[in-house]
Amino acid sequence: MNFQSQVAHALDEEHRVNLDLLGKVEQAFARMPRSGASQDPELARVAAGFARHLEHDVDRHFDFEEQVLFPRLADAGEGDIAELFAEEHAAIREAARAMLPLALAAAAGELDDAGWRELKVGALEIVERQVAHIQKETMALLPALEDLLDEDTDRELAFAYASG
Repeated sequence: MNFQSQVAHALDEEHRVNLDLLGKVEQAFARMPRSGASQDPELARVAAGFARHLEHDVDRHFDFEEQVLFPRLADAGEGDIAELFAEEHAAIREAARAMLPLALAAAAGELDDAGWRELKVGALEIVERQVAHIQKETMALLPALEDLLDEDTDRELAFAYASG
């Protein structure tokens, strides 16, 4: 989609980057061997990228939406969708917190086969949740921002997000 709002465009670009990473995570873990995953440098590299995503991107992105955008949606009469997105954020954050130590250990080469299997299950769950969430935001949140934000507010929020 082509968004005119700078905020919507920035979030859409970030969504695309995240979808690319999540696709790589899904592919890597789908072909993961039943044992010996710790010997696969490609899996360790994917785990490191996934760990960075869990550690930095999830909270930054979600915090901005929850603190800056969702209140504006609620004020515009779209509180139900903001609440749904916030609930999804909470579920994704919970799963991310559980998987981060495993992803960091995998990236460092410190995970045994049982840990790799646990990481695989959790990572695939996060991928599924985040992909569905991104699709919903792309269809509902981002178009709403086009109507919700005036040009000055859009510019101010886009700058704040890029600086954060």
